[in-house]
Amino acid sequence: MIDLATLAALATTHADELARSVEPFVMGGRSHDTDERPIVMGAINLSRDSTYRESVAVTTASAIRKGRVMAAQGAHLIDVGAESSRATADRVDASAQSARLVPVVEALAAEGLCVSVEGYDTAVVRAGLTAGAAVVNLTGSTDDDAIFALAAEHGASVVLCHVLGTHARALDGSDVDADPVPGMLDRFGPRIARARELGVPGIAIDPGLGFGFRLGDQRARARYQAATLLQTFRLRSLGVPVCHAMPHAFDLFEDQFRTAEGFFTVLAHLGRTGIYRTHEVPHVVAVLDALGELDALPL
Repeated sequence: MIDLATLAALATTHADELARSVEPFVMGGRSHDTDERPIVMGAINLSRDSTYRESVAVTTASAIRKGRVMAAQGAHLIDVGAESSRATADRVDASAQSARLVPVVEALAAEGLCVSVEGYDTAVVRAGLTAGAAVVNLTGSTDDDAIFALAAEHGASVVLCHVLGTHARALDGSDVDADPVPGMLDRFGPRIARARELGVPGIAIDPGLGFGFRLGDQRARARYQAATLLQTFRLRSLGVPVCHAMPHAFDLFEDQFRTAEGFFTVLAHLGRTGIYRTHEVPHVVAVLDALGELDALPL
């Protein structure tokens, strides 16, 4: 149950975390205070296996067009990935991912857009950064040192993702905790410290609501996602912005699924999210504007 009494109790219990400030997020050499104005990250999928069909680009030209459109709609960062994280999707090797990513990243970066490259393989990340990506959306943890060093070398920031496994395509099958925040604090803390030690200029964390995890049925999954979004601010003790992939909850919203990300954006806003990853940029931008989040000057 989400009601004002529950929200008031949550805010009172964790008042210190709610009031905690976080460091700016760096994109393309510029620092952005995500508490003053959140960052909207538009998602483009270069894999035909991706669940969200509307975000799939079937050609390089289509991906570039989608990136331009998202930027015009209000996205501050364009996230490009070349392999679906779905367990049943085809695996795409590093060379094929790089071949898909590089021309898209090069073209969008050349037009002055901030681009993030999604991946967990060092070779894929290297290719994306060399092509001009300003952010690494890191969906694994086995090659942290190598990827942190690459990011530092290119002056790129990193979004650290919480994945129940070594990377998004190698889940360990573990259950989510009823309260996932303590476990996230334990896992994110050392990784943030190591990224700073290796010179990464900007860090954000992603609780991983968009990845696979074992939890009953899809309605239970949506309730877990909603509760986690509302409690995002409890992760602010780590001192860095929180990035969330907005859920779309097909099993709840069915043919209205394109409105789902706007609904979850409201919960993410209440939880003090700093970066919103979305397939529905204009809808999420409109919701944030209605909530007063976009009244400040443009990024």
